[in-house]
Amino acid sequence: MSKAIEDYGFIGNTVSGALVARDGAIDWLCLPRFDSDACCAALLGGPEHGYWRIAPADALKCVTRRYRPQTAILETCFETAEGKVTLIDFMPFTDDEHYVDVIRLVRGDAGHVRMRMELCLRLGYGQVVPWVRSQEYGLSAVAGPDALQLHTPVELKGQNFTTVAEFSVGGEAVIPFTLAYHLSHRSARPAANAQTRLEETTARWHTWIGRCQFDCAEEHPWYEAVTRSLITLKTLTFSPTGGIVAAPTTSLPEHLGGTRNWDYRFCWIRDATLTLYALVSSGYRQEAYAWREWLLRAAAGDPKQLQIMYGLSGERRLTEVELPWLPGYEHSRPVRIGNAAFKQRQLDVPGELMDVLHAGRKLQFEHSEHSWRLQKTILRQLEQDWNQPDEGIWEVRGGQRHFTHSRLMCWTAFDRAVKAVENFGLSGPVERWRAVREEIHTDICRNGWNADKRAFVQYYGGEALDASILLMAEVGFLPPQDERFRTTVEAIERELIVDGLVLRYRAEDSPDGLPGDEGVFLACSFWLADAYVMLGRYGDAVALFERLLSLRNDLGLLAEEYDPRIGRQLGNFPQAFSHIALINTANNLACARGPAKQRADGPGRHRLDE
Repeated sequence: MSKAIEDYGFIGNTVSGALVARDGAIDWLCLPRFDSDACCAALLGGPEHGYWRIAPADALKCVTRRYRPQTAILETCFETAEGKVTLIDFMPFTDDEHYVDVIRLVRGDAGHVRMRMELCLRLGYGQVVPWVRSQEYGLSAVAGPDALQLHTPVELKGQNFTTVAEFSVGGEAVIPFTLAYHLSHRSARPAANAQTRLEETTARWHTWIGRCQFDCAEEHPWYEAVTRSLITLKTLTFSPTGGIVAAPTTSLPEHLGGTRNWDYRFCWIRDATLTLYALVSSGYRQEAYAWREWLLRAAAGDPKQLQIMYGLSGERRLTEVELPWLPGYEHSRPVRIGNAAFKQRQLDVPGELMDVLHAGRKLQFEHSEHSWRLQKTILRQLEQDWNQPDEGIWEVRGGQRHFTHSRLMCWTAFDRAVKAVENFGLSGPVERWRAVREEIHTDICRNGWNADKRAFVQYYGGEALDASILLMAEVGFLPPQDERFRTTVEAIERELIVDGLVLRYRAEDSPDGLPGDEGVFLACSFWLADAYVMLGRYGDAVALFERLLSLRNDLGLLAEEYDPRIGRQLGNFPQAFSHIALINTANNLACARGPAKQRADGPGRHRLDE
């Protein structure tokens, strides 16, 4: 049986990342970037598809783990009858995205413990066996464009196309292992002292998290959850460009044994606004600005060619391919790389783009005339397209519909354009934009409303509910006090809540075109908590928020979904959208407690749309 998704920890260096299991195995590692081919892919297959394990050779009495406080450095403590050791896993920051290291330190804590290391490198997502040679520093491995070196003082030997080592550690000794990646046509870098790099990486993380402004108090009951989410979000950032990946993994299933398995190692425009608020409200304007600049570069060009998602550097071609040699996590097939949704029409995306750029103006980011020209060009195209069907926020594969959320975000696009003129003095055909805004508002209220359900529904003419409608008051389409918003929230409570958590929609009622079911979508549950805050239901909001916090694994990490029937996390992991939603909801709740807790930028729940 596969290890549970929540059994993994996540380490990274804002270029790439790795998943480390409780048993000391790195089962997912892509080098040198998040979206590179995996060289350890056991997560989606078996040991034969690549892993790197360091653990005691003898039976374990217990295993505990934690992140070194306020860092992305993972410590796993193994206890055997002979003693204790701590495995310290981290990825040092790098000044060159083509040189990336993974460092593992084995520290003796008590007694003497026999250890075993196994390194099975399989490049090309578990398919390619590299050419391995012994070196005085350890070993080198080469396959095509990729080269790796393992630096360690421990004696290594080959065994069934796997490199193994057996050693003992005790007396507070520290034994290092450094796996260093470089392009095979470039020279390798000398390996620096691993202990020194640990100290440097720790200091850099402490400096970064020291800028956090959440509630300005470490004793706040949610401080740890927020800072862990911020560190996770930072770790998911591709620092060379400022882009933020949705998750470091591909094809972790939304339903065990099912086909809802997608590659999330890309950057979605729809995540942009909520990401910006999460960063700025927590004190990270520099990262928010870099994210906005990535968006402008990625979206530049003909507005007809605006995509919903892009690669880490703004790449547009994200061709979806299936990998038949990988059996999938718990036999959830197919395993996919790339994401065909990049070709979909999703009319909410111009609204998301306009919203985040409006937020940048509210936050006094540097004005760009080029950016405003791009926005006006996008609006000209949207004037023609807003009443067309699309695949919607959830990227359905069952055909286009007139999705209510898509229309809502079209309204948002023109609303933010009007405010750009009214509040910031920018030039544009504001009367025409006001007219289009009003036309869309009327269209949604007439066609998106279902009188029998007393709710706005997923798509025009349908009866299915959709959690994305919870954003209706947040973007300013209706005030929270509007009866229609209140009854929509109540309808979602009746029909989309499972064990106190929120489904995106009920798969059997939706045109998503996919077989099987899925778990509850964690971001949607945070959205419901935000709606409760806006409705004045503070106690309900806190209760739901704390329930969501209880679903995190022991390291404070969340996947995309959760299955309350089996009590397991599902989907790609860790999921940026879940952690972004956690940060924003925590800030909303903190702001709702009273004006003394509010910062100059205001509560994130208002989306800065005033």
